[in-house]
Amino acid sequence: MLQQLQPKRHMLHPMRNTLYLVLAGVSFGLGVIGVFLPLMPTTCFMLLAVWAASKGSPRFAGWIRCHPRFGPPIVAWERERAIPRHAKGIAVTMLVVSMLLVAFTVSVWALKMTLIAALGLFGIWIVTRPEPRPAVSLVTLTRPRQR
Repeated sequence: MLQQLQPKRHMLHPMRNTLYLVLAGVSFGLGVIGVFLPLMPTTCFMLLAVWAASKGSPRFAGWIRCHPRFGPPIVAWERERAIPRHAKGIAVTMLVVSMLLVAFTVSVWALKMTLIAALGLFGIWIVTRPEPRPAVSLVTLTRPRQR
């Protein structure tokens, strides 16, 4: 009787892969929306999409990493835990806007201060991340120096 209630092993992987793929697709879609809506974070959703796609569809994960718009920040984060300067600027600007919104809309003083402090600490963490190193191509490594 117990065996009948347990899912069959060969059914677990396709179901799990499908769930990861759905999560990756939804995250990717939200990331694309974030390109056009300033308050939606793009990179966070793309990181989630790549992580989920890596588990459910490595081909989709590879496509995201190779995408000309979304790929470079993802690869920089995966390789170096680095955030590009322009992304830091956007993130800090959005955090400051969020802090101002919290300051003027939240009426409970303790909650207001906690949220502002948390957003400030998150901003400090973002600013202290390294910037990606420039990519070096094999052509520049193998080309002899000219004098």
